[in-house]
Amino acid sequence: MKPRDIQLLQEAALAEARQAATIEALEAVRVRYLGRRGLLPEVMQGLKDLPPTERPEAGRYANDLKEALTALIQERKQVLANRTVAGQTGFDVSRPGAWRGYGRRHPISRIIEEVTDIFFRMGFTVADGPDIETEYHNFDALNTPADHPSRDIQDTFWLEDGSLLRTQTSPVQIRVMESRRPPIRIIAPGRCYRRDTVDATHSANFHQIEGLYVDRAVSLAQLKGDLTYFARHLMGPDVRVRFRPHYFPFTEPSLEYDFSCHVCGGKGCRVCKQSGWIEISGAGMVNPKVLRQVGYDPETVTGYAFGMGVERIAMIKFGIEDIRLLYDNDIRFLEQFGA
Repeated sequence: MKPRDIQLLQEAALAEARQAATIEALEAVRVRYLGRRGLLPEVMQGLKDLPPTERPEAGRYANDLKEALTALIQERKQVLANRTVAGQTGFDVSRPGAWRGYGRRHPISRIIEEVTDIFFRMGFTVADGPDIETEYHNFDALNTPADHPSRDIQDTFWLEDGSLLRTQTSPVQIRVMESRRPPIRIIAPGRCYRRDTVDATHSANFHQIEGLYVDRAVSLAQLKGDLTYFARHLMGPDVRVRFRPHYFPFTEPSLEYDFSCHVCGGKGCRVCKQSGWIEISGAGMVNPKVLRQVGYDPETVTGYAFGMGVERIAMIKFGIEDIRLLYDNDIRFLEQFGA
């Protein structure tokens, strides 16, 4: 059988398979064309009688016929089997489909939205920046010493061109100050990356929300007041905030802040490790060196900055004990967190 005849045979076989209305009729088509004594084995045996120049093309068409017909028969079998099952169970094909429930917001998204909404009320706007940052914006402009451990390849994801995956959202603060003059009041939520070993409290990728307020005569008292307002609207009206001295290269003076435990009310429990306090993150007045780096005069303007880990807030607020649960994407776990 010549190549053109094999093509015509394939067209006929596929047409019969499409027209088969039952699984039995479909099986008859398979036996007729692909069975041991079917037409295709007969064609294959006849290839040796063709001229040598026609054999490769004819062989290719024969293989195409086998593959196309086999695939179509499998597809049609599934369709016909589903129809049979539907008929046996009395399924009404005219009924509208059953709608699945709406999806729910991930705990990380919920915290970002809640925090953003609270700071909106205080006059803050949202700023964003690239995940791939320059060493200048991520370290140098933030007064990070050249020998600081965070610059090591053991702590930061460096790229071949000298750029890096940002280790914090602080570079957004630098980019905003470089692009505009005070007053500035922004928060910067976003994803960050560090070479941390993944465990119950650490992840190589995580989210931060940082804030920056720069204007004339911004004071530490304003920072404490704003963070207290934020804490009470996020965790409840009875929460208290504790501030402790600390050190960060980009703020001076620097402090860490804690929330009183929302579970025990500060009396001491398993969640707060009997201390009554839960460590949240760091803050402080913007270091004058950082202000000069972006072209501001620290004699004229001052500012405060703060930051917090989104996953940490989510774990505290929702009672999640392992950060990995936030990234496993187990619907059974995530659907418990409401709309």
